[in-house]
Amino acid sequence: MKSLPVFQSEELIASWHHGEDAALWNITESRVGILTTDFITPVTDDPFRYGEIAAANSLSDVYAMGGRPIIALNIVCFPTSCEPISVLQQILEGGAGKVAEARAMLAGGHSVQDEEPKYGLVVFGEVEKSEMWTVGTARPGDALILTKPVGTGIAVTAVKAGLFAAEHASAAELSMAKLNAVPPLLSAELRRAVTAATDLTGFGLASHSLDLASEGTSLEVDCSKIPLLPGIAEMADMGFIPAGSYENKNYIGEKVINCSPMGRFAEDIVFDPQTSGGMLIAAPPEAAEKIASAARASGFPDTAVIGRFTEGNGELTLI
Repeated sequence: MKSLPVFQSEELIASWHHGEDAALWNITESRVGILTTDFITPVTDDPFRYGEIAAANSLSDVYAMGGRPIIALNIVCFPTSCEPISVLQQILEGGAGKVAEARAMLAGGHSVQDEEPKYGLVVFGEVEKSEMWTVGTARPGDALILTKPVGTGIAVTAVKAGLFAAEHASAAELSMAKLNAVPPLLSAELRRAVTAATDLTGFGLASHSLDLASEGTSLEVDCSKIPLLPGIAEMADMGFIPAGSYENKNYIGEKVINCSPMGRFAEDIVFDPQTSGGMLIAAPPEAAEKIASAARASGFPDTAVIGRFTEGNGELTLI
């Protein structure tokens, strides 16, 4: 993408070259528009649940900017030659339900034939400029919050192998399908206290958490405080590590220092590629505790403060 031209405008705040979760532009002096798109291949054999997960994953980018979703369009790739149209109907119904749950409008979309199903959304949202969240702005002294348990990559790999307990697979699916609707849970004061935020997805906890750090800032994460999906430790011990974990380690591993007594399992956790994972939020310690408490009280019971930002050169230390 380095060869692509960078569009310059007084209205445009952030586009793809900023590494943000969504495009941002000024609508007025106080209102910021948020535009994002995302789609995924199936992570479950249940079409309705797949639709829910894919939609939640797409909507997450708007929440990651501190905003609220307003309107969405479907993106659909589907093999009508080998799958009944009723399967597509269930996928779309699952997605529509999540858009409605987000109190947004679903207003159309586009579909093409493809050999493998793919589904997601284009989403437009808004946020007050004073409450907008971005990456790359966490400061030394800030705490790091995580709102959902980790381990979806390991879970999906174990499910494909047919060795993950049904109740554990169900827990993973429910976690992925849960909307990251954290901003509406917080008071305006707490939303303004957030210094950086992102959603945890395919690049894993290590990469996404380092994305939050400002220049001259490092991060320590206490791996014993990272919430995990049930059954993940056992599956990792059995070797069900997705290929994406190794790709993530190759990408960011040189910046990760593993001092955790959990040993290799600590790396299995932080490099695990997530689908529709939780929010990663940086805030000063006192505000972070209030944010975590509000999230736990409002439907995110696994929310935990898992680390702190320090002065440094962009490294992640696992303790």
